[in-house]
Parts: sequence; C-alpha cells; structure tokens
Amino acid sequence: MDELIDILDTDGNYTGNSIMKSEAHKRGIFHPSIHVWLYTKNGEVLIQQRAKNKDTHPGLWDVSVAGHIGAGEDVMESAIREVKEEIGLDITENELYKLGVYKYSYQHHKDLLDCEFHHTFLSELKTPFSALKMQESEVDDLALITLTSFQKELESNVNSKKYVPYEMEYYETVLNAIQKRL
Repeated sequence: MDELIDILDTDGNYTGNSIMKSEAHKRGIFHPSIHVWLYTKNGEVLIQQRAKNKDTHPGLWDVSVAGHIGAGEDVMESAIREVKEEIGLDITENELYKLGVYKYSYQHHKDLLDCEFHHTFLSELKTPFSALKMQESEVDDLALITLTSFQKELESNVNSKKYVPYEMEYYETVLNAIQKRL
C-alpha cells in the first residue's frame, strides 16, 4: 500500500517535507518506521513471516510488528496502530519501552533502495498467542521462538537466511534488551 511519509535527512532529522513511500523506495530517501518486538516472560520472542507479496523481504521472518510512520503521524501512535493492524493486539503507550532509533539501508534491486530509521520498541506479550489475528495482506505467519533458539538461528549461515538481513548488532541489541527485561 502506498502512503505519504515524512522525509528524513541522513542523520534521521525531519526535513519538513513528505513523499509517497513508493517514490522514497525508488530514490533511496530516508524515512521513519517503527519496529515493535514482543516477548513473553518465558523468554520467547514473537516473529512474523512477511507476506509473500511484499516488495521488501517477501516471505522472510521479521520483527513482531513493523511499519511505516505516516506523514505527520506521532511515532508512538504509529507503533500502537501497527500492532493493532498487523496482529490484532490492543496495546497502550505505557506498554511500549523505546529501545532506540536505528539506521537501516538495503538495496533490494536497482529500483528499490529502502532507507529507514527504525524507532524500535519492546513490549511484553501478555495476550495468548492463539488470540492474535494476522493481517493477511502483511503477515503470512506468526511464531514464538525462544531467545536462545533465535540467537542460534541468526548465527547460523543456513538458518539466518530466512530472516530479514538486519545488522547482527541490531539483533543482538534487541535480544540483550529483552533478556534484561525478563
């Protein structure tokens, strides 16, 4: 789905201008997004398999919830909205812990350079897994994986290929932060 998003400079600062997401991806223009990593007190992380029709990383396993921040939209409101849209879960601002903002750039092909700043949050998943409702246009599957298994898969040359290729440092930051909250 195409949407109007804000333009950021290469340091993640808002420029005051907006652009359609498709054009930003075509031209490699930085823009803001959200990542929400949901975890259980049992040391599991919720991951989602991206829909196979997505233009970026189709079919790969990814963060629990990810999405673009609409032009002029508040970061926290965007995170809450995306969680509701993608997995049918109602959360509040108090349930989100902001981990940080991470710069990301990935050349999918010659006409798609995705340049984002991920506003990254953690939140405890208190709702039963069976109660989650996938947004079919965005998500093909959901799974819970233990922190230990997730770490091993990310470090494996074979298994890591099924995940969105973020820098290992990003994954380690998220997993360490979750571990500290358990």
